[in-house]
Amino acid sequence: MIRGRNNGFTLIELLIVVAIIGIIAAIAYPSYVEYVEDARRSDAQAALMGLASAMERHRTSNNTYEGAGSPDTGAPSIYADEAPVDGSPKFYDLTINAVDATTYTLRATPKNAQAGDGVLELEHTGARWWDENGNGSVDAGEENWDK
Repeated sequence: MIRGRNNGFTLIELLIVVAIIGIIAAIAYPSYVEYVEDARRSDAQAALMGLASAMERHRTSNNTYEGAGSPDTGAPSIYADEAPVDGSPKFYDLTINAVDATTYTLRATPKNAQAGDGVLELEHTGARWWDENGNGSVDAGEENWDK
C-alpha cells in the first residue's frame, strides 16, 4: 500500500509566520503613525503660509494687517480657519494670534487626532516656530519648523 504525502502546513509553520507578521507590524505601525502626524503638520505649515499670503494681500489692499480677522485676532476672515484647507477631517485651527498695522503672528493649534502635537507659529518676518513640547505656547528656544 502506497501512502500519499499531505501537502499542507503544520501548526508550527503557521505560528512562525504569524509571529513574523506580528513583529513586522510592531515595527512598522509606529513609523506609520509618525509619518501621518508629520504629514498633517506639514499640511498645517502650508496652510499657515497660505494665510500669510492672504495677510500680505490684505495689507496691500488696506495698508494694514488689521481687519484680517474677527475682530482683529482669532479666526481669520480672509482665509480658511482650519487645516487641511481642502480636506476633512480637520486637524488644526488657524488663528491670527497677534496683529497691528505692520506685524502679525499666525498660529495653527492642533486638535482631534493631532491634539498634543504642539502649536505652530508664523510671524510676519517669516520666522517659523513649532511648540514641540506641546505646552501650548511657543517658548524661547523652541525648534524651527525646518529642524
